[in-house]
Amino acid sequence: MKRDRLISVLTVAVAMFAATAQAEPDPQAGETVFRACKACHQIGEGAKNRVGPHLNDLNGRTAGTLDGFRYSKAMQDAGAQGLVWTDETLDAFLADPKSYVPKTKMGYRGLKDPQDRVNLIAYLARFSPDAVIHPSNAGYDLDPAILAIKGDVEYGEYLSGDCKTCHQADGSVQGMPSITGWPEEDFIVAMHAYKNKSRTHPVMQMMAGRLTNEEIAALAAYFGGLQ
Repeated sequence: MKRDRLISVLTVAVAMFAATAQAEPDPQAGETVFRACKACHQIGEGAKNRVGPHLNDLNGRTAGTLDGFRYSKAMQDAGAQGLVWTDETLDAFLADPKSYVPKTKMGYRGLKDPQDRVNLIAYLARFSPDAVIHPSNAGYDLDPAILAIKGDVEYGEYLSGDCKTCHQADGSVQGMPSITGWPEEDFIVAMHAYKNKSRTHPVMQMMAGRLTNEEIAALAAYFGGLQ
């Protein structure tokens, strides 16, 4: 019964994802989109800071922390408050930088086409080959009793097929952040943050909202044990 319920949720989630992303991430198309970024940013071998910071190893980086670049106070404060660059946060930032990080000195008005953002983020991910993106726990306090639940690894593996629809079990980054090897507490906190809508992503909010505390703990135990 639980498996049937999760499959039903996944079906709806895929439909929602299709409404915002019309095709699979296309890094080659993202390279074309990146041409507009080249006035301020460099990426790839030999990339240096210019008007904006270089974008190598961006995935998983805390905002405002790249050595050698002078960030705005707004971006430094965002990083201090827990902003980490992931597919999700990059998507929100690229859509409207000044709304996502008020008073950022980045003058770009935003990339409005969702598919262009998906493609650009997939292109940027090529230059973060070793990224393991852990969620920010900042500002979200979880009941210790929930964290104390011991997850059933076998049950987590049974449930994991839904997660593997988007995330790669081998930990590779292919347009989606890796969840392989996450510390269990980080995984649980992130899922409950989606469940309680303190982290923004409509598909993840819906998926997490249908999972029980025990199911989240089981998934955390399974993915946390993968290498």
